[in-house]
Amino acid sequence: MLIIIRNTARRLFAGLPLLALVPIAGFVKAETPEIELRIRDHLFFPATLEIPANQKVKIRIYNEDPTPEEFESFELNREKVIVGNGETVIFIGPLKTGEYPFFGEFYPKTAQGVVVVK
Repeated sequence: MLIIIRNTARRLFAGLPLLALVPIAGFVKAETPEIELRIRDHLFFPATLEIPANQKVKIRIYNEDPTPEEFESFELNREKVIVGNGETVIFIGPLKTGEYPFFGEFYPKTAQGVVVVK
């Protein structure tokens, strides 16, 4: 079977000049946008994160408090503990247009935020 596949590939690409294959080999994936989120005094800064619809996003979370905090969102299906004076990364999306709340599990009354997808 491998021989058949090789022969088929040879027939398909036999008439193409080598330079015609360069764009295929040189395809570069677009970089994932990154947003910073900070935890300070048991609050999220910024409390509102705006991201584009239908696109994966990287959120780098910095915990500037000496105590741990947990980023949690039922709507985003994310739960991650960030140690005191530490940082972590989470990925979200692609998401549909809407609002997706998140909160700090250890200080839910103060640590609140929302991801707004436009």
